[in-house]
Amino acid sequence: MQVSDLFIYPLKSARGIAIPSASIDAFGLIGDRRAMLVEPSGDFITQREVQDLARIDIQPGPSYLRLKMDGKADIIVPPPQPDNRMDVVVWKSTVSASVADEETNKALSAWLARDVKMVFFDRFAKRSANPEWAGGETPVTFVDGYPVLVTTTGSLKALNANLASHGEGAVGMDRFRPNIVIDIDEEWPEDRWAAIEIGGIRLDLVKPCARCIMTTQDQKTGSRDVPNPMPAMGRVRMSADRRVPGPLFGWNAAPRGEGSVKIGDTVTVVEERPEGWEFKRR
Repeated sequence: MQVSDLFIYPLKSARGIAIPSASIDAFGLIGDRRAMLVEPSGDFITQREVQDLARIDIQPGPSYLRLKMDGKADIIVPPPQPDNRMDVVVWKSTVSASVADEETNKALSAWLARDVKMVFFDRFAKRSANPEWAGGETPVTFVDGYPVLVTTTGSLKALNANLASHGEGAVGMDRFRPNIVIDIDEEWPEDRWAAIEIGGIRLDLVKPCARCIMTTQDQKTGSRDVPNPMPAMGRVRMSADRRVPGPLFGWNAAPRGEGSVKIGDTVTVVEERPEGWEFKRR
């Protein structure tokens, strides 16, 4: 089996970028979720509340970001100033983040018809994954919880087969916003992987990913008037473990080294979880 796709999401909850290769450090893929939108209070904003985030394209430059949205003038975001900071909240984490310039925040607020600020996870920001799952000190950026999300093509095929059998259409992998997609025919093999190795980098699969309403939204338009994977996940992927309730798809992973990965790299299972994960059966 091998890596079939790689993605980063420079602005949390905005459109992803498909890339041919990626550098990886302890935080995950370089450039992934280093920026985020927040309320004036500092609470983070995602597509869960603002579907139009799916319409924002990000083009990273050497020292700036270019934001694009259909029907809007581009926004050029200059580098943030490290002394312009605010505390922001991502789930249960409070992070000291640098804040974008006033013009950027005004333009984004106009785009989304609500007051927002753009913030950055810079070298002064600090946040860690839950040690009960990730073990030890595992740094993270503005991700929901863990450095890397891994999915497999075989599992998406199985999910779509269940959708099709109920006349519910099909969904693409972009609905699940993975970082690393692994090409394999087998369905749900990742439930038994405790650790994999890609390009000499070990990635521990530490926690299955519980899914939310974002999987029901088109990742180009934000529309929810599209095929919905939630019913199929409810039928075949509903967790029976109270520690991680709800429908599951993909696994959160923590890199245990630095290096680079590219599309076509071989993926090797280096440690297994023979018991897999317990699911409710209908």
